[in-house]
Amino acid sequence: MAIAVNDAVQVSALWQCPADPWAGFVFAHGAGAGMTHPFMEQIAAGLAAAGVATLRFQFPYLERGSRRPDPPALCHATVRAAVACALPLAAGVPLFAGGKSFGARMSSQAQAAVPLPGVAGLAFLGFPLHAAKRPAIERARHLAQVSVPMLFLQGDHDALAERALLEPVIGQLGPLATLCCIEAADHAFHVPVRSGRTDAEVQAQLVRECASWMRAQSARAKEPP
Repeated sequence: MAIAVNDAVQVSALWQCPADPWAGFVFAHGAGAGMTHPFMEQIAAGLAAAGVATLRFQFPYLERGSRRPDPPALCHATVRAAVACALPLAAGVPLFAGGKSFGARMSSQAQAAVPLPGVAGLAFLGFPLHAAKRPAIERARHLAQVSVPMLFLQGDHDALAERALLEPVIGQLGPLATLCCIEAADHAFHVPVRSGRTDAEVQAQLVRECASWMRAQSARAKEPP
């Protein structure tokens, strides 16, 4: 399918929906790989098997064949357009947004700037807290303006999110933020052979953790005030 970002920009998207979904997820890709990257496909397939529909989409720069990410404002507009597209597709079930790495950051920035309509929470698969070998926390400052629950799924060997920096950042966000560290995994959620685990097992864990968190948020939203 296609999503119109504005009058001049249109991007491709993939809606993957199980027979009876109980949640939807607007799933943004990382900086260097688009919506059909094997990781994106495998997570979307796992979520579908767990009952979660996904909308994957391209950011405009990859749509036009560039490797250079678009300005943040255009990325935010693309996330917003994807959410608007997903809302009627996921009518009747809770909708979540987020993504892998760059897609996670663009989704959180968009939500922090102006809340994404109908989005019950944000799930991040490898939030890029800082550039490799350049530890810092400036990229997390906007998270304090996010007013919906957030799930951080992070490899504990992620070179773009040193755990010693990430844990205090998430702690300061209070009860809205949940951190799940994936043992031995790097930023791509690859694990070495010596870990005794496989990448497929890690991906299955990511799906389980994400679906479990979404169920918990959905149940919490139904509780009386």
